[in-house]
Amino acid sequence: MNKKLHIKKGDTVFVNAGDDRGKTGKVLEVLTDKNRAIVEGINMVSKHTKPNAKAPQGGIIKQEAGIHISNLQVVDPSNGTATRIGRRLNDKGKLVRYAKKSGEEIK
Repeated sequence: MNKKLHIKKGDTVFVNAGDDRGKTGKVLEVLTDKNRAIVEGINMVSKHTKPNAKAPQGGIIKQEAGIHISNLQVVDPSNGTATRIGRRLNDKGKLVRYAKKSGEEIK
């Protein structure tokens, strides 16, 4: 079953809950099966790695962990504030996402 989420890869999102509340970042990946998204610089965790080709020394690396999409809101392209998302048919008959605050289409 293919779920339709209000967030896509490449969107700029605002975090409205959790330790990183108030921060914004770019969506790197959307995990539809878990309803989570990986956002640049948000929900950083320390991961212990064994030595490998990428990290010959091994050690502790910081990386982003998933954050539930209910804690994210898309940033309105016109004024830079968090907004809810709607869907409507545009003049070409294609279903597009739009910002509820400004009514502007989201690319």
